[in-house]
Amino acid sequence: MKSFTINQNDAGQRLDKFVTKVAPLLPKSLLYKYIRLKRIKINRKRADISTKLNVGDVVDMYINDEFFERAPKTYDFMSASKKLNIIYEDENIILIDKPEGLIVHPDKNEYNDTLITRIQRYLFEKGEYNPEQENTFTPSLANRIDRNTGGIVIAAKNAETLRILNQKIKKREIDKFYLCLVHGILEKKQDTLTAYHVKDEDKNTVKISNKANEDSKTIKTKYKVLKEKNDISLLEIELLTGRTHQIRAHFAFIGHPLVGDGKYGKNKLDKKKGFVHQALYSYKLRFNFTTDSGILEYLNHKEFQVENVWFATLKEV
Repeated sequence: MKSFTINQNDAGQRLDKFVTKVAPLLPKSLLYKYIRLKRIKINRKRADISTKLNVGDVVDMYINDEFFERAPKTYDFMSASKKLNIIYEDENIILIDKPEGLIVHPDKNEYNDTLITRIQRYLFEKGEYNPEQENTFTPSLANRIDRNTGGIVIAAKNAETLRILNQKIKKREIDKFYLCLVHGILEKKQDTLTAYHVKDEDKNTVKISNKANEDSKTIKTKYKVLKEKNDISLLEIELLTGRTHQIRAHFAFIGHPLVGDGKYGKNKLDKKKGFVHQALYSYKLRFNFTTDSGILEYLNHKEFQVENVWFATLKEV
């Protein structure tokens, strides 16, 4: 029998979701059977699958040890790099300036050194994160950007913060701004572009069109021209929707591909000029809460910005 005391990061979950996380090897058929047979209880009483957990609740699980994963003596994140460019940090969030070339989450090619594992190592060494004291929560990212795009990524230190941030991003209450270089001189110096976006999961590319179909999603991209030089334009982009490769694909679609973009642009000449990645940077975000923001209310109307974006002076073109 194992007992788990529910802490702040576990609270609010359904019982079945919690059990799935702490006993990941337990088949769902047995999970529901054990709850029904009172082999999984809350505060020594029978509970329903959908019972929400509260801080201080004790979940007793009368199941075999084989269904629990053993906590490792060493942690994978400890092999991640210590390099982090922290823009802002408090007891709930960290804003990181992610460099180009670093992935945000582990994938099949890179498991140990990612943005999230660097953050987890940082918090572990700082004493703010101890996996042995957490039943289900790990520090997590609220947003993500492509490997070869640099800029601001938000990390949550606790479950309540992550829940609020996910809600705010879904409701478009966090404004995100990018800088980019595009080929050509745009006729309109500021505009809001609207089109339709379809993602090809197998090829990890997207297609943009002016006509909607059953698989497409609407995209809106607001831009403003900041500088122009040698048939290159520096733009500030405000994402009004957040689709995969939206900025890169949208501007390529209108005939102004991003400088250095090997997927949606023509990159041979750009590489000769030193652009090994697309010139795109998530350089500014603003918290613009219009609904209840709970423990993050103090962030409302605050704005954070990366001051020195490597291509923003247009000296490189």
